[in-house]
Amino acid sequence: MSDPDRQRTEEVRFDLRDIDQVALCGPADENLRRLERRFDGTVSARGEFLRIVGPPDQIPLIRDVIADLLERVRRGQRIDGVTVDYLLAGRSTEGPAAEILADAPEPLLHASGSRRPILVRTVGQKRYADAVRDNDVVFSIGPAGTGKTYLAVVMAMDYLKRNLVDRIVLVRPAVEAGEQLGFLPGDLQEKINPYLRPLYDALSDIIGPARIGKYMESGIIEATPLAYMRGRTLNNAFVILDEAQNTTVGQMKMFLTRLGIQAKAVITGDVTQIDLAVDEKSGLVHVREILTGTEGVAFVDLDSRDTQRHPLVRRIVDAFADAERTTVETRSAVRDVGGDTEGG
Repeated sequence: MSDPDRQRTEEVRFDLRDIDQVALCGPADENLRRLERRFDGTVSARGEFLRIVGPPDQIPLIRDVIADLLERVRRGQRIDGVTVDYLLAGRSTEGPAAEILADAPEPLLHASGSRRPILVRTVGQKRYADAVRDNDVVFSIGPAGTGKTYLAVVMAMDYLKRNLVDRIVLVRPAVEAGEQLGFLPGDLQEKINPYLRPLYDALSDIIGPARIGKYMESGIIEATPLAYMRGRTLNNAFVILDEAQNTTVGQMKMFLTRLGIQAKAVITGDVTQIDLAVDEKSGLVHVREILTGTEGVAFVDLDSRDTQRHPLVRRIVDAFADAERTTVETRSAVRDVGGDTEGG
């Protein structure tokens, strides 16, 4: 016997007369298709109306997300898949961690050439940007794809354009799966280029590849391995230390004590991807233990909800995190059993 409730559907309509439908729906209505993948019904835009039809118990989620999207379009935002996925995840998860941006954010910067506004996309990213404005040293810790490096470069360019700093210094430890600079071919610049590529990619997106060379030739932007920071004092500079999980405790202390007058530092890293020797403690882990609560220093944690890459990346990050938690719990249980045995 069929269930009458399962057969029943509900319809909700939205007026699109004041809406840029391309900005809302995306190319080939891709944003609407994303909504339908989370919904046992249909979402369609025809003429002056957007229509959702589906099970009554699922309508509220899609209705609320669409209402939020419409308000963002009215404020000038072009909707993309990341925004749709984030709003769906935020509204379908209970608790404060699912908080979404209530208002369309102000642009952090306009990318050169395209004049594309660069915006924070998530609550975590907004906390990150606010922390950089309010503190001289900010640690941004989170998994791949959460915008740690990209937003640091965006904020650095904003400070440079507003003449709040005279230069940008990009720093990275030269540690990747045990390799060291001396084993790589070429001169210093050729050796460090592979390590600094993520920073260059962010700069290229923001100011264009042609201008990177000009900035670097004039010294306005400098890229250097962490080992070459010893003995320097950085005044009037915005300094970014990327992949900081691969710094030793001594290297982190050395880096943080380079800061001079009118300097700001952003340190980014992912403590789940440490490439140091097993017996070497990460400087990023250490500073959290000793600097939390220090005035002028902020720690911002990002997680899979802040992921801005392919939607699958979020699921991959969560899967790895779940596997690591299971491994830790298993090892703990084995140790407890061993302890009980010995005690008996």
